[in-house]
Amino acid sequence: MKGITILLIILILLPFAGCKKEQPVMTKPMAEQVKPEEVRKETKEAEPAGRPGEEQSAYDIGGRRDPFLPLVVIAKQQKATKKKGATPFESYDISEINLLAIAWDKNKYYALIILPDRKTYTITEGMSLGMQGGKVEKITNNSVTIKEYIKDVRGNIKPKETILKLHKGEEE
Repeated sequence: MKGITILLIILILLPFAGCKKEQPVMTKPMAEQVKPEEVRKETKEAEPAGRPGEEQSAYDIGGRRDPFLPLVVIAKQQKATKKKGATPFESYDISEINLLAIAWDKNKYYALIILPDRKTYTITEGMSLGMQGGKVEKITNNSVTIKEYIKDVRGNIKPKETILKLHKGEEE
């Protein structure tokens, strides 16, 4: 029993045995300030990485995408920008255009659209619409069909058909 109590006392007092009241203050010397001119001289004099006499090569991605970027980021990078000299119809994405009204006469249909800048325009079949160079394919008495050719993530060009409906909740 005496051995166990002595062992317990040693175990309790052991953590406090190594503590000192004052810790020596260690000061590290500060790095010398280097002038930018000296750094430039050193980098010019340094040899390129690799073995002496060995040819250096650069990695060419060859049009491939970066495998470490998420696909969502790539899609945003590929999003079209406004073209110079484009009509107001070609300055906005199709998803930003709203259909207000459709009118017709004996020969053809006309659609009234509103753009995000709150201006309204009249369009007919065959007109260019959207930033991706879409064309108005067909206008019916309740919808406008727009066909665009969009480049996907892999670089393939695929047709995309967008239908703007006069009444949003309408089913065909």
